[in-house]
Formats: sequence, C-alpha cells, structure tokens
Amino acid sequence: MDSEELLSQLADIHLPVDVTYWPPAIGWWVLVIFILTGGYLLVKRYIQYKNLHKICSRALAELDRCYQNFRTIENENIDSLKILYVNQVNSVLRRVALVHFPQAGVASLGGDDWVDFIRKKGDSSGLNEEIAAAISYGRFQTKCDVDVDALNNLGHNWINSLYLGKRKSIST
Repeated sequence: MDSEELLSQLADIHLPVDVTYWPPAIGWWVLVIFILTGGYLLVKRYIQYKNLHKICSRALAELDRCYQNFRTIENENIDSLKILYVNQVNSVLRRVALVHFPQAGVASLGGDDWVDFIRKKGDSSGLNEEIAAAISYGRFQTKCDVDVDALNNLGHNWINSLYLGKRKSIST
C-alpha cells in the first residue's frame, strides 16, 4: 500500500464544538459566589458603620446640648449650675454605657465603681481626680468645683471611644 491509498482511508478532520458561554464552568460560579458574599458583607459593614456614626453623633449632640445649657444660663449660683451639668453629663454617659454594656449592671453602679467603669471601658485620659470626684459624688454635694470644659472633653472622648473604637492604650 502506498501512502496515498493510506491517506484516502483516513477520515476528515473534525473541528471541536465551539466553546459556549453558558453554562459557565464551576470556577466562575465560585467566583460569583465570592463576589456576592463580599459585596453583601461590605454593604452590611457600611450600614453598621453609618448607624454607629449616627448614634454617636446623637449622643454627642446631647452632651453638647447639656454644655450649651450650662453656658447660656445666667445664674449667680455657679455651683448649682455645675452640679446640674455634672448630673446631666453623668446621665448621658450612663445611657451610652447602658446601650453598650446592658449585661454589665451599669445601672446600679455609683461612686467609685462608676468611675472605675468609665476608666476601664473607654478613653478616660482626661479623667483627673477632680472630675472623678465630681462624677462619683457631685450630686450629693452643695459645692462643686469642677472644670466644665475638661468634663465636656472627657465625655466626648469617652463616647467616641465606645462608638468609634478609639480606645486608650493601657500602659502598665
């Protein structure tokens, strides 16, 4: 047999079937699932982030409202105004703490336990002995000598640290 005869016995070349786009291969399905899951988690995280900022801004607005009330009221008895302001700040801080730590028994804390709670749970870098005494026992005193601006800054820092996660570094 010669080579031409052998070649004539061969069948024609069959081209493979064209690759279709549907249904996609398993790798594409896995990639789509990863992208959808990642997108869902990003959207969920963004919504949580926006909600935390909204709640934080409302708590800070309440704190600012207390501060503005203190600054705008003209009274001869500045000590009674300071005691009122300390009580209002305490109320705002306690409400924020109740939202963040409902199982910690925050509502029953008072005195030094309340001050220790504030020190442990958030940024209390501005908490000095004067402010600590005012926060723990201010409502029971007739005279209150506290720096209102420092107390306001402490409230802002503490609330921001709880909502936005800017915690103080604990050094030993």
